[in-house]
Amino acid sequence: MVLFSFLYITMSSSWNIIGGYGGFISIGHNVFFGIGAYFSGFIYARYGISPFYTAVFAGMIATFFGFGVGLITLRVKGPSFIISSIALLMIFRTLFDRWELVGGAHGITLPHNNLSVEWSKIPHYYALLVLMVLSILLSWYVRHSKFGLALRSISHDEIKSEVTGINIKIIKVTAYAISAYLIGAAGAIWGDYLTYVRPNIFFIILIAANMVLMCILGGKGTVTGPIIGTIVIIFFNEFILANFGASELNIFFTGLLMILTLLYFPDGIIGSLKKRKLLPGFLDWD
Repeated sequence: MVLFSFLYITMSSSWNIIGGYGGFISIGHNVFFGIGAYFSGFIYARYGISPFYTAVFAGMIATFFGFGVGLITLRVKGPSFIISSIALLMIFRTLFDRWELVGGAHGITLPHNNLSVEWSKIPHYYALLVLMVLSILLSWYVRHSKFGLALRSISHDEIKSEVTGINIKIIKVTAYAISAYLIGAAGAIWGDYLTYVRPNIFFIILIAANMVLMCILGGKGTVTGPIIGTIVIIFFNEFILANFGASELNIFFTGLLMILTLLYFPDGIIGSLKKRKLLPGFLDWD
């Protein structure tokens, strides 16, 4: 649960840069998660270089793809952008399903590390902990920077932002690329944790949907929102699984949680509490 929390805080905080501050709801952001996993996984399986060394470069590759994809998809907004992000995910899922060099639908099986069973996951714990801290710091920096101010201005009104002299195209594409970096790096570490990389694991819409739900629940556009949203959803799901098992009730109760949150916390937990002046000081990082 702790590893899973670290992973999703990293990804939801990174997604928050484009989805929360920028207002572009991407439902295909786990494309970069898969790209990072495949990049490091392929190098590890072929050349024996651990993903702990290549995760940095996996993030760079994800950023490169993010910049290219952003130039194309960010020309549209609203429902059109959401549809284009889903289409992007489907394209990459199909591509990797048929790419024999990386194993096609069977994916890549990675070597196990040489540590004993009780210690084998410790490196992943600390690696994801570092990525989580970096993602939070990055989110905080963007939130308080001139770049972040321009990004939030664009999310409210692109036309007025452009009139004031903001280069909206560069700002949007840069934010999209930045948000991909740590997601790609996290994919590299998570692939090594699982010891295999497959399209039906990394290129599924559920991963991106979780990023979005965690941000909305906690409060998108805030620094601590993705953190709180991730913790609530993960522990809530674990509680449901422990008491009701892996059944449709899990989906039902998760949906019920989201409905109740939107009804009573329309700006997310953090945003709504702050608006009502009930937010504890240690959670107010904005």
